[in-house]
Amino acid sequence: MSVQKTDDAQDRTLTAEELAAIEEKYDESAPTRPVSPGFALFLKAVALSFAVYHYLTAGFGLPTDYWHMGWHLSGLFILTYALFPIVRTRNSYDMKTGLMHYGGVPYLDLLLMVLGVASALYLGLAWHGVPWLGIEEQTFRMGNPNGYDMVFGCILIVLVLDIARRTLGWVLPAIICVFMAYALFGPIFPGILQHPGVKFRTFVSSMYFPQEGIFGVTLWVVSTIVFHFVLFGVIAQRTGLGQLFIDNATILAGRYTGGPAKVSVVSSAFFGTISGSSVANTVSTGSLTIPNMKRLGYPGHFAGGVEAAASAGGQITPPIMGAAAFIMAEFLEVPYTTIVIAAIFPALLHYVGVFSVVHLMARRLNLQGMTKDALPKFAAVWRDGWANLVPLVGLLVVLFSGYTPYMSAFCGISLALVTGMSRVKAPVTLIYPAAFIAFVIWKYSDQGFDLTMSAVLIACAVLGAFNPQERIRLPQMAETFETGVKYALAVGAASAAVGLVVGVINTTGVGFRIGFMVTQGAGALGADLAGLFSFGGYELFSVDQITLFLSLIFIALACILMGAGIPTTALYIMLVSVAQPALAQLGVPPIASHMFVLYYGVVAEITPPVCTSAYAAAAIANSNPFRTGISAFTLGLGKVVAPMAFVYAPVLLFVSQTGFDLWTFSYAATSCILGVICLSSAVVGYLLVPMGVLFRVLMAIAGIVFIAPSLQADLIAALIAAPAVLSQIVQRKGATHVA
Repeated sequence: MSVQKTDDAQDRTLTAEELAAIEEKYDESAPTRPVSPGFALFLKAVALSFAVYHYLTAGFGLPTDYWHMGWHLSGLFILTYALFPIVRTRNSYDMKTGLMHYGGVPYLDLLLMVLGVASALYLGLAWHGVPWLGIEEQTFRMGNPNGYDMVFGCILIVLVLDIARRTLGWVLPAIICVFMAYALFGPIFPGILQHPGVKFRTFVSSMYFPQEGIFGVTLWVVSTIVFHFVLFGVIAQRTGLGQLFIDNATILAGRYTGGPAKVSVVSSAFFGTISGSSVANTVSTGSLTIPNMKRLGYPGHFAGGVEAAASAGGQITPPIMGAAAFIMAEFLEVPYTTIVIAAIFPALLHYVGVFSVVHLMARRLNLQGMTKDALPKFAAVWRDGWANLVPLVGLLVVLFSGYTPYMSAFCGISLALVTGMSRVKAPVTLIYPAAFIAFVIWKYSDQGFDLTMSAVLIACAVLGAFNPQERIRLPQMAETFETGVKYALAVGAASAAVGLVVGVINTTGVGFRIGFMVTQGAGALGADLAGLFSFGGYELFSVDQITLFLSLIFIALACILMGAGIPTTALYIMLVSVAQPALAQLGVPPIASHMFVLYYGVVAEITPPVCTSAYAAAAIANSNPFRTGISAFTLGLGKVVAPMAFVYAPVLLFVSQTGFDLWTFSYAATSCILGVICLSSAVVGYLLVPMGVLFRVLMAIAGIVFIAPSLQADLIAALIAAPAVLSQIVQRKGATHVA
């Protein structure tokens, strides 16, 4: 089959400025307004102080929770009100001067900045009481806030919603306002949702004072763990780890059928280990892979869809998995490594699905791989880039040795600084590995690290100084720290705002109410449908099985619909608080129900009409955004069906309370992979030869049935798929015979 020649202008490699513009356009938290040089210097100092504070406290110990979260919120308020305009208009990102502005920032925003910092730090200042102001110790004010508490509490609630709106848009604050209205006006709601209502003073107290509300678990996790991993990912990418991943993915997959598309899948999987942002992942890897795919002959919308679907997998790819996994560990009260282990097979199933569609599409279009000359040289890649792997190795060793995630992030960042900035040929720069080695020795002497851990980290620090790549200077690294802080603003604002939802759910019990409504509705519908699956006295599916399936469908649709424009982390926190009770009533293990919600939150990122990753990929591919979103969704079907699989077979998560059995796992995994392959062939319309509409429908149905791993379901799926598979074999033999 001949491949149409594409327009070189459309397939050229985009410049760094063009890629940054695309990321700013489709990542709502990326564009910022310009400020004067003097004010920019102030913001630079704030950002660097913010980053260095979090970096040092991760290694040397955290202050009291309310102080730590207060400092974190203060940094968010200063930077958000300085960089994000009150409304987004055509000229809101133009430099503003005049009587109403200082350094390019309106005086109103400066006032809000001061009020935000004051309300964030007041809690710590007044925790032990301020006698001369008549403020008692916080213990005596819990549930009965005084006038100062009410003023600062109201200010903080309003401003947290405002910074979430400025960084992420209106959708998330609007949903949070609905929850707040539910708490305050409970008596006006109908039926099971009705409750006595929460008094306003009690509401402010619950939302403002720890351990619920704004100063709750979500902000704590972001301020103590998530920010550090965001910073690590940015630094690791800057020092060359991202490029190392892309080069090795090209070596592994580039020469095979549909090479550039497979490179996109493999590199996105690698890159996802250090990046929790789907848009950033799409832009970083897509700038190389999308033009290559188009040159090979892939349609633009399909090339963009491949990259978007693969990049969205970054938030479910161990070991970092974006921010939600850390919050999941806190909710479930299990070590973070447990979440990482549980996520291994579901992530693999997602990439198997994308890889299968890519391969079958390449076979259908007869697209060849990259030439040998176009592939990077294995020896050259590793000779120049081996040292970039040192920080990731150090981080994983510490993480899987049972230490806290923030200690592992501290070690990973420290080793990234050593690898990027220290060289044996520049003796002055050896101060970086020397400082880290001194830290390791101090931890060992204080029995914080054991001998093996200390030896591994010291060896990593020494190896990092032998990095053959060009050294990164201090000003460049400072800019990287600033970028890391900027990336963390949106997730920080979202975590603080979503704390309000958690507070409302804990105060009103709305999660159990909605969960009961879901299970009752699914149960009633299941009882009505049971007759359709009964033949005489034989039931193909029981009422309980139908009820579980319908409940999962309802919750999945809610995740996807509510996920339009909401960050995955915030969506996960809201939905797990509502969905967990419903799934628990149906007997789903806790870790499976949490993973279920997280995965469908990620699916929302590639589900039209709001699919930011796909739109960013479409900008690079110069293709229709909506069509690219459709391609991304169909390519991500593995991620769509994976959650169903591990609800029905929790053994796929390895660490489920139901236990792990190798034979059960192998059988369930094989069944799920067969289901994903059937779905992939239905999407592409090709298995061995082109496939007609009827057979595509049969393969799609078979794929869905395969996802529920049981002998009965698998036999039914095999019978459904048999006509399509046999037809493919016969047609393939006929084509071979004719040839």
